[in-house]
Amino acid sequence: MEEQTTPTLEELHALIEMTNTLNMEIFYWWCTALMVLIHAGFLSYEIGASRLKNALAAGVKNILAFGFVIPSVFLCGWAIYNAFPDGLVPRMDALLAAMPWSESMGPNLTDNATGIFWGAFALFAATTGSILSGAIIERARMSAFIILTIALGGVLWLLAASWGWHPEGWLTVQFGYHDVGAAGVVHQVAGFFALAVVINLGARIGRFNPDGSANQIVGHSMPMSVVGLMLIIVGFFGFLGGCIIYNGGAQWINIYGQPTNLSAFAFNTLMGFAGGLIGAYLTTREPFWMMSGGLVGIISVAPGLDLYHPGLAYLIGMGVAAAAPLVNNLLLKLQLDDAVGAFAVHGFGGFAGLVISGVFLAGYPNVNGMAEISFTGQLVGALVMASLGFIPGYAISYGLKKIGMLRVPANAEERGLDLTEVPAQAYPEWTAMYGHASTADGREVTTLVVEAKPA
Repeated sequence: MEEQTTPTLEELHALIEMTNTLNMEIFYWWCTALMVLIHAGFLSYEIGASRLKNALAAGVKNILAFGFVIPSVFLCGWAIYNAFPDGLVPRMDALLAAMPWSESMGPNLTDNATGIFWGAFALFAATTGSILSGAIIERARMSAFIILTIALGGVLWLLAASWGWHPEGWLTVQFGYHDVGAAGVVHQVAGFFALAVVINLGARIGRFNPDGSANQIVGHSMPMSVVGLMLIIVGFFGFLGGCIIYNGGAQWINIYGQPTNLSAFAFNTLMGFAGGLIGAYLTTREPFWMMSGGLVGIISVAPGLDLYHPGLAYLIGMGVAAAAPLVNNLLLKLQLDDAVGAFAVHGFGGFAGLVISGVFLAGYPNVNGMAEISFTGQLVGALVMASLGFIPGYAISYGLKKIGMLRVPANAEERGLDLTEVPAQAYPEWTAMYGHASTADGREVTTLVVEAKPA
């Protein structure tokens, strides 16, 4: 018989360390998988919010966001996050270390962290593209959406994260900026970017009357939209899980290095969600806005998920979600056609959440000598995130508008983007119900409808 040897203390320590490392990888692996559900949800609810003739185009935009944003984060976005915590002047060593040819940016048995964190950040980036997608359905060119999404998800959100999420980001170090659940760095940036694009894009044909009053444009499937919004909520548990740092052998920490745990996130995520449902229900009674309100509730409490009392999270979620539909109504009075209320949900929800957190969390100490949380710091952070989204969004979309790339022609919009931008039809029953359709070049499209026969 072979003699069994007792492992040394060094071997046991190495075994424990490797177990902690693998557990960390597994945690973020499944967080990333759950985040994919966010995009299944966006795809579903934007398809449902579109009219029948635009259903596939809305879904295809969300799919393309993956195909273009993820390599953008690989090629330059990850380097932006690591290199720009001081502002617009890069740290060259960090920039080069995060470029695609770096040893850490690929299979490397000595590095169990970079790839898994990069994956989570890439899914955060894709979320910003999906937020933009909903606001501009039914009239934006596919090519324009791709350009805008690369700028938003591949550059701007990573710059926001570098300033407000990086452990040495200037907003955190100088102002004590606190945004553990990414209300500002993801949702607010994307929401204000979407608002800027909507201004240049213009309203859908028939949305407004000559006197300025708005006509309701109803999507073809409210149930699909509601289910999609619920899928987004499910995916948010992966999103928010990715906002907490697994600390092997010790307590969890938030993105800023402060101790926290998943229990705090669970309390306040669910209470914010529940409060948001009720708040939007009280002001609209509409299923779409009720579910959107649940999302607003989570976003509004996201800055302080680690610190709020659950009862306070419920009230904040309820109050901000009750106001979100009113913000969307204000945009309609200004004749701005945000098709799914993306700005009200993400832009306003993120801004309000940051400002409110400045009221209730002021004075909470930071770690490593950084400034404590303050109302001024949260307000400055909110204004920076709004500017970082709105100014580039307006400039890029204005440029696309001037060269005729932003919006489809009127005749293409009237025929439907499924035929002019995809081209395909979401439902073969279209011809049976509405007759023959035409593509942008005038070709008639005939859809074969197969009748079901009894067995």
